[in-house]
Amino acid sequence: MAKVEWSSGIDHVSGALSKPGKSGQHSCTKMLLATHRVKPTESADCNRLYLRRKVERSTAPGEDELWARNRFTAVAAAVKTRRKDLSHIASDMQAFEAQKNTAGGKKTMKAYLWLVCGQEYDQAHPRS
Repeated sequence: MAKVEWSSGIDHVSGALSKPGKSGQHSCTKMLLATHRVKPTESADCNRLYLRRKVERSTAPGEDELWARNRFTAVAAAVKTRRKDLSHIASDMQAFEAQKNTAGGKKTMKAYLWLVCGQEYDQAHPRS
């Protein structure tokens, strides 16, 4: 395994360093993925690099996956709209603060809005 010595100011690298591009574009054909182990151990080697080849999907998306994609798209749009809606901001802030420190409460406003908008979507579009 290769050893990497980081330059000063770089503690670690984590995530996709390069991704395979879409067909027809000039890009690499493999994904270069770096991981950084945070848990302390006796080993000093806590960075790893992996190469992953591009994988083509072999099956069409199922009904559940399509439903989840549509729900995600709709809830994301609702959250974006609600964050800017002046008629909801004050009430949302009060409700967020009230639930934030309870068991199971959402710790960020964004997570809270995803919960609220997700519940509204589920009520408006019951799943059969």
